[in-house]
Amino acid sequence: MQTTYETITLERPAPHVLQVTLARPTAANALNTQMARDLLQLWTSLTEDAADVRCVVLTGQGDAIFCAGGDLKERNSMDAVQWQRQHELFERKYWALVDLPIPVIAAVNGHAYGGGLEMVLCCDFAYASETARFALPESKLGIMPGGGGTQNLPRAIGERKAKELMMTGRPFNAKEALDWGVVNQTCAGPMVLPQALETATTIAQGAPLSMRQIKKSVRYGGQMELRTAYRFEVEAYNHLVDTDDRREGVAAFNEKRKPNFKGR
Repeated sequence: MQTTYETITLERPAPHVLQVTLARPTAANALNTQMARDLLQLWTSLTEDAADVRCVVLTGQGDAIFCAGGDLKERNSMDAVQWQRQHELFERKYWALVDLPIPVIAAVNGHAYGGGLEMVLCCDFAYASETARFALPESKLGIMPGGGGTQNLPRAIGERKAKELMMTGRPFNAKEALDWGVVNQTCAGPMVLPQALETATTIAQGAPLSMRQIKKSVRYGGQMELRTAYRFEVEAYNHLVDTDDRREGVAAFNEKRKPNFKGR
């Protein structure tokens, strides 16, 4: 896995945990072409070989803004062809995040607008600063959400509320995000990242194959008719039966000790 990038930073704050920080603070951590390239490369490499990474925490640099969305200063001079080519790169970046087999937690340290909120919605779940604000304001720019927002937001909060927010572009606060199901927990600003890292550490100490199968079962099962989804879940479950981690988990329980999972 590549360790240095132009627009993001990588840290290893705990065993098996990777912290990814959007690092364009002078541009409100806005998503430009280079950041899309960096994130696509990172998500793709983790999908191909996560090595010892078992959980990812995605956050933004600074204490005010997670990500302001697409970099409109960069886009200001683009013609239609250039815009579409850039957006195709953005699309691949979003889908690579959604398809990542390991869990991803968003630590929303500040405002998440447009493509920034869409990144949060592509993560498995999120914690947010109590002062964070959220919006999908693309309709005010003559476009619409194009990074999964029209699909992920309704799935999180319901179709009617999602249409209202996207059609008006109205920002909503962290309490609303919590009440509606956009985020799992709100914290005082300085505590957002530590809380996310604490949860990531707990997940990373669990059985990594189990985490992958849970993520896969929830994602794909949610797109199926219920009885088919039940069968999909059982297939995912059965993949775990003949694994060293399953044997280790049962042995550790009976021996009253902490399990040492290896991911095999």
